[in-house]
Amino acid sequence: MSISPIRVTAYTLTNALGSGVEASRSALKSHQSGLQPCDFQDVDLSTWIGRVEAIEECPLPAELSRFECRNNRLAHIGLQVDGFNQQVNEAVNRYGADRVGVFMGTSTSGIGASEAAYQQRGESNQLPKTFQPHTTHIIYSITDFVRSYLQLKGVALAVSTACSSSAKVFATAQRYLQAGLCDAAVVGGVDTLCLTTLYGFNSLDLVSAERCRPWDATRNGINIGEAAGFALLEREDVSCSGPLLLGYGESSDAYHMSTPHPEGLGAAQAMSQALTMASISHEAVGYINLHGTATPSNDSAEDAAVMQVFGDRIPCSSTKGWTGHTLGAAGIIEAIFSLISMESGFLPRCLNTKQKDKTLSANVLLESKQQSIDYVMSNSFGFGGNNCSLLFGSDR
Repeated sequence: MSISPIRVTAYTLTNALGSGVEASRSALKSHQSGLQPCDFQDVDLSTWIGRVEAIEECPLPAELSRFECRNNRLAHIGLQVDGFNQQVNEAVNRYGADRVGVFMGTSTSGIGASEAAYQQRGESNQLPKTFQPHTTHIIYSITDFVRSYLQLKGVALAVSTACSSSAKVFATAQRYLQAGLCDAAVVGGVDTLCLTTLYGFNSLDLVSAERCRPWDATRNGINIGEAAGFALLEREDVSCSGPLLLGYGESSDAYHMSTPHPEGLGAAQAMSQALTMASISHEAVGYINLHGTATPSNDSAEDAAVMQVFGDRIPCSSTKGWTGHTLGAAGIIEAIFSLISMESGFLPRCLNTKQKDKTLSANVLLESKQQSIDYVMSNSFGFGGNNCSLLFGSDR
């Protein structure tokens, strides 16, 4: 099944590398990681994190105080850079506020606010009266906040499929646009550091005490990061310029709660679906941004999937060595990294990876390179086998 291409008319990201596209582009090209030894409040773990600076000093404005939590604070920071909110306003002027949808992905939303509330129970064992779970904790909180801040009135929903959440929002928004339920869509993903994810992934023995190193022979786990990313999607026939979403693939392994299918069957299916939808041959793809978490099982399964669909020719890499694994925000952040690669002709290497695992065969870059490309794929594979691959094409 083919789709009508969707144009990405604006995008922005904020992560451990800084706020705005230029901060990430510069760090990728200079091989400067945003990872740092874990200093997150109340966490005693030997690991590295991708932390966004100054969230603690950036409370929400009074009119949005009902949304007050770390996750929505980061969203607020992210929406103000790269002129993104102004570009959304221009879309509102074109279509009307009720015709611009909001589709957000997250895995833990504002659960940090719930953690703080439980720590403040005191002798009465009652949660503080100031705690507002419906505007902080619940998954829809981030969508509600973005919609309120941008003053949008169109269709809105949240997607929470672990680490594929903010990749799947592209697919969801495309279907709504094609069905005529909206004329433009703000898509994005936000996840922030919290006790639940740091200690939760540690309990699964998935957290590394060192900088993560995807595809490395001695890789031993992830570093957790936080990020916010947003994109504005419109139909191809608009007068604006921008790269195109040409295809997507979605699949579900249903193999194991936290481990991918060892042969990468669902991941391969998602990539193949994206190529078929876009009517693009696998030889045309110039770069793949891998999910590449740096756990032994994830990288092995994804390597098998890439080999099934592309063989060992296509340059690919994981960018988690720069930002850490940003969980529900990983899909949009790495989709934007893919767009940066396509528009600048810069293919980043696997940062921190020194010796490639000899049992893996994909063409993983150990050195960055300049190469003009017209098509890029971004992979996002979540717990439970929730897989999503996105295929973008240039506007040249």
